[in-house]
Amino acid sequence: MKTDIVLAGVGGQGILSIATILGAAALKEGLYLKQAEVHGMSQRGGDVQSNLRLSSSPIASDLIPFGGADLIVSLEPMEALRYRPYLKPEGWIVTNTAPFVNIDNYPAMEDVESELEDSGNVVAFDMDELAKKEASPRASNMVLLGAAAPFIDMETEVIEEGIRSVFGKKGEAIVESNLKAFRAGLEYTRQLIKK
Repeated sequence: MKTDIVLAGVGGQGILSIATILGAAALKEGLYLKQAEVHGMSQRGGDVQSNLRLSSSPIASDLIPFGGADLIVSLEPMEALRYRPYLKPEGWIVTNTAPFVNIDNYPAMEDVESELEDSGNVVAFDMDELAKKEASPRASNMVLLGAAAPFIDMETEVIEEGIRSVFGKKGEAIVESNLKAFRAGLEYTRQLIKK
């Protein structure tokens, strides 16, 4: 088993929480993991990116080379496109389509969506909206994690255990809300890839 994931987004969206959850799940499974983070201007709504490498055998480097990622997981569509050069030809992009417009020259969403469609294997939908509907507006990152889960070589229950371990200190209501958001994203992707 080996899965290389580029996690991308904007500061404050919860991208690093996803890395923490997957790291906890990987440790529980006895997997090797390496992670490298770039926080940048995250406190001002800037780029946040993390390389997460999971494997059943030792991992030499914590950085994913261009063309080496199995998965790009992003809470912001432009950030997904920014890291597209890291994706393997058969890799998947899983991204939120709700933009976080933090620059004056943010491109038209039609252009962003067209670029995403041209990227090959893509799961893209409004995760903010699904999070609001199913759980909490703050749970978009858990919808994203659920949407990406079918492409991560780990049992769903193990990822859910990671969610429980990371959010457990915040109380059962927070854990359940995050699990509900995760399951909504998971179901969305399962239905999409069945078609």
